Amino acid sequence: MKTNIVLHHSKSAGYSQEDWVKTLQSVFVQTGKDFEITILHDSDSDISAEIEALNTSAVAITVLKLQDEPQSVQLQKAFENSNADGHLYIDNRTQQVVLKKSALELLGLTVKNNNNVGMIYGDYEMLENNEVKEIRLLKHHIGRVRDNQDYGKVFFFTAEALKNSEPVSADVQFNAIYDLRLKISEKFKLLHIANRYAGSLYQVVAQSKAHNVFDYLLASKDSQLEAENILSGHLKRIGAYLEAGAHYTERPKAGSEATLKASVIIPVNNRPEFICDAIESVQAQTVKEVEVIVVVNGGENDPTVESVKAYQPGGEKYDAAKPEVRLLIHDMNNLGLCFNSGARIARGEYYVQLDSDDRLTPDAVEKVLAVYNSDPKIGMVIGSYEVWEKDASGAITRMEQIPVVTHDEWTEENGRNNLLRINGAGAPRSIPIELIKEIGFSMNEEPFARNYGEDYQMVMKISERHRIGRVWDPIYKVIRHAGGTDHSIDQNTIDRNDEAKDFMRKESIQRRIKLNK
Repeated sequence: MKTNIVLHHSKSAGYSQEDWVKTLQSVFVQTGKDFEITILHDSDSDISAEIEALNTSAVAITVLKLQDEPQSVQLQKAFENSNADGHLYIDNRTQQVVLKKSALELLGLTVKNNNNVGMIYGDYEMLENNEVKEIRLLKHHIGRVRDNQDYGKVFFFTAEALKNSEPVSADVQFNAIYDLRLKISEKFKLLHIANRYAGSLYQVVAQSKAHNVFDYLLASKDSQLEAENILSGHLKRIGAYLEAGAHYTERPKAGSEATLKASVIIPVNNRPEFICDAIESVQAQTVKEVEVIVVVNGGENDPTVESVKAYQPGGEKYDAAKPEVRLLIHDMNNLGLCFNSGARIARGEYYVQLDSDDRLTPDAVEKVLAVYNSDPKIGMVIGSYEVWEKDASGAITRMEQIPVVTHDEWTEENGRNNLLRINGAGAPRSIPIELIKEIGFSMNEEPFARNYGEDYQMVMKISERHRIGRVWDPIYKVIRHAGGTDHSIDQNTIDRNDEAKDFMRKESIQRRIKLNK
């Protein structure tokens, strides 16, 4: 099988010319010998001497001189330049990538042994501070539609798939590979080559960075809108796109037990130092027809229990004039169990989210209720929040570098489609108690779920049948601290969380296809 190996020589590369030569050298020493090379060249430097020195076997090499063109145009030129059976694209624009000697041979055999292959990607090594880390990627399925999913830096595309898939538009400036893999996946298989030990296809030399759940807030708006349009096109082609306003029904009426406007359910485990501020932020609401249901899931000996009891009759912080604080105790740390059991005893018409280490602004419930009152088809209200940081002394300060998180990707026209691309629905979230009873929070029964995204499946189900209302003002304070669950997340945890939500996306896409039929 003839392969066209495509790589960059880029003026924006974050590494030296010498390191680029190592990438090129790793191509020439492949054990699979039936290949040609296309170099996408947008640098002013002359690379003919390096090519001549390495090309001892007279491999056919084409150097395509480029201007400031987007990756989509560059790839299209590289693919059109060759009549090969497949194209091995090395994305070495900003990081040095070195192929293992047997990579091309392995890829060729994989294509031969499988039918209808469109794209192959594989696990890789990352060399960081002279230490090699094995990066293991997730296997593709119909629910892997996030634009930030790691598919690596090396991709094999069959010529058949490129010929028979929708082409990447030249208008795509930021997300060419995202667009290409989604389009190929519509008709062809995306195969993942896994590594157990010393079996990676290539090595990337780079400095990895710590996981930050707020990274997406700093992404370019143009890039985000482009990725949204790419996903929308994909969903339309596979029959999973939900048109604006389609399938909306009215939310269920409140039950007879709903004697209050809202129930704020707070699951908590061993956080006595935070729970008081959370409770008091509910009791300070401008709407007084609310209650607090604290669900301690660390058992009777959890120190949070005593902190909560201080707000109940007989406690030193009890005030009969303030909203009631109710207490449930479980001896299992299962968030779905906490929320579902809280909803079962709730006396509010609506649930309002509050994590145990965060706080509501005084007008939060008032603004949420106003949105519900505007339309009976609204089945969920999502607010906006600020990010604060708590120091060792207990003082909190606003993190000014993070803008107010409005989740404005939740547009009226396309928010529920875009939800499949992004990793969160926004906060705080509010849901009618009757819908919670009908659908229910996840209790970790989905594959890979482990106290993460416990309401993500429910959010998707609600958005498929009901309109999502928005509060654009910040009505919630997220408090970052060293003990937070989004702090110092390791890669295994990230992967497990992504597996869980991608499975939920898969189910949602399958539901949407049936719904549209």
